[in-house]
Amino acid sequence: MRKNFMTKSGLALAAAGTLLFASLTGCSKSGAAATTAAAAEASAAGVSGTFEGSAAGMAGESNPVKVSLTLKDGVITDVKVEGPGETQGIGTKAIDELPGAMVSANSVEVDGISGATITSDAIKAAAVAALASAGMKPEDLQSKAAGEAAPAQDETVDADVAIIGMGGAGMTAAITAADAGKSVVILESQAMGGGNSVRATGGMNAAATPEQTKNKFTEEAGVNATLEKAKKDFADNEAITKLAATVQEQWDAYQAKPEGYFDTAELMALDTMIGGHGTNDPELVMTLTKNSADSIQWLHDHGADLSSVGAAGGASVKRIHRPVNAEGKTTAVGAYIVPILTKNVEDRGVKVFYNTTAEKILMKDGAAVGVEGKGTSGNTITVNAKAVILASGGFGANAEMVEKYRPDLKGFVTTNADGALGQGIKMAEDAGAALVDMDQIQIHPTVHVDEKGNAHLITEGVRGDGAILVNKDGNRFYDEVSTRDKVSAAEMEQKDGSVWLILDQAMMDGSAVYQGYVDAGYAVTGQTFEELAKAMNVPAENFTKTMESWAKIYADRKDEEFGRTSFSNENDLSKAPFYAILVAPGIHHTMGGVKINTNTEVLDTNSKTISGLFAAGEVTGGIHGGNRLGGTAVSDFTVMGRIAGQAAVDYIK
Repeated sequence: MRKNFMTKSGLALAAAGTLLFASLTGCSKSGAAATTAAAAEASAAGVSGTFEGSAAGMAGESNPVKVSLTLKDGVITDVKVEGPGETQGIGTKAIDELPGAMVSANSVEVDGISGATITSDAIKAAAVAALASAGMKPEDLQSKAAGEAAPAQDETVDADVAIIGMGGAGMTAAITAADAGKSVVILESQAMGGGNSVRATGGMNAAATPEQTKNKFTEEAGVNATLEKAKKDFADNEAITKLAATVQEQWDAYQAKPEGYFDTAELMALDTMIGGHGTNDPELVMTLTKNSADSIQWLHDHGADLSSVGAAGGASVKRIHRPVNAEGKTTAVGAYIVPILTKNVEDRGVKVFYNTTAEKILMKDGAAVGVEGKGTSGNTITVNAKAVILASGGFGANAEMVEKYRPDLKGFVTTNADGALGQGIKMAEDAGAALVDMDQIQIHPTVHVDEKGNAHLITEGVRGDGAILVNKDGNRFYDEVSTRDKVSAAEMEQKDGSVWLILDQAMMDGSAVYQGYVDAGYAVTGQTFEELAKAMNVPAENFTKTMESWAKIYADRKDEEFGRTSFSNENDLSKAPFYAILVAPGIHHTMGGVKINTNTEVLDTNSKTISGLFAAGEVTGGIHGGNRLGGTAVSDFTVMGRIAGQAAVDYIK
């Protein structure tokens, strides 16, 4: 591993496109904004009229954020924002809230939305541009006097269930508990819910679902390779050996009568265990996989339809379930699911305290009886509850905590949301909880840095849908759909530690997510392989040979050099134009956390349950072992969140 991939000095190179480590949540200055002046009339009191400005946000210069600013006598009376390329559930929160803040303050210099920094900055830059078209500067506006702020009010509320965190796990738990007739209160540290869940782009792994049968089964080699790997590399692992024996029986039965699509909860568990280096808690893994298909149905029943199934790294078969839009194209799973879960939470009357950071789990006689948190104005929120569910996420955005457990990752940046700081883990530890696998921190192999230094996670699904990786010599170098840790390690051995992800027009035609990468300016393109090689600045002869070789590998479904066994049923990378996205690894997921049992009850350092305390999602450890497979985070928060919600209900009874 090259040390320069982990240093802060390496980040300076990232902005130049050499090393691609950057934070998805870091602040960025928008570039020069395009302005369109509307007619204005001067008056003694100031300027009146409607003025427009734009600035690059998450979608780049090609699809900027646009602001329409209305002034009357130099006072802001209306602000309208358009940002079709901004991230649903993140940037859209800033689009919804900043206009009102600007009108209320008569200023474009208002606070942004935590967790939506890039979009917030773009809105403010576009508003400054709109002012400039009116011949004004921000300081020309006379801010409305805010008056003396009202003293922060402490508040105490009672509930059946208190939940810390409003990401995927917190919301599925809240919905489950509310559906059982229990009152629920959530403390969320950010201005909006979603956490890391809203950033999930790939899909949700689930085994033996009706949706899988839409695919023709062509993954014989993948199943055989997994069974062989279990025998060869994990012969001394009792849990994996037992799972492999069960899967072998299931596989033999299917081959004798090959009907439908082959997948089982045990095969998904075997993939998860092997992907986690065999250090996972096998009981937690089986709990996850056995309940995965039912959770796909649960999501469907609550308005979220994950009907498209594809391949993802580390999976023997196609099992990552994804949403599709009205055009039939796959879309980002987190931005799709989170607003639906949020509406379900709201419809059930769940009380949510936003911008409120939980600080302490209240304990009495060894049992959790509530939560205490702080609002942004310093007020204390106390929730007295009969059960507490910890769903506050991991610690991938806490550089100090990452370095504490993994000093070798110092200087790496993160794809995580701002709120992923590990507060819940510390609170649980203070309440007596045991921690597990804290040093297991995942780096994701496909993070792209744009020209402004903003980083963007490129979904696992790109490779599952047929993309390949080539280095700066124009050559493939590894099995693209291997596990994230192995692909990341292979990338860091390549020249400059960054590589090219290759897609074609057929992939664009099938996915709004992939087309969005192009629209945002992440990709270079070419009508031929030679043109694309030139755009990538790689040797054209090597790259052309690589693509010709790939065509044969795809046709034969046999990759002798790197052992890839998963191939898209439709995308052979032959449809022009062709696209390439420069990518490299970045911190993505923390596999360690609070120790739980299969009922999501939190365990103490003696492996005894802590009464009334439950946990689900990335705040927990044990499920993913040493490496998480793509698509399993959504499975984790949906399955375990539901179990936590029901477990809390049962505990109260």
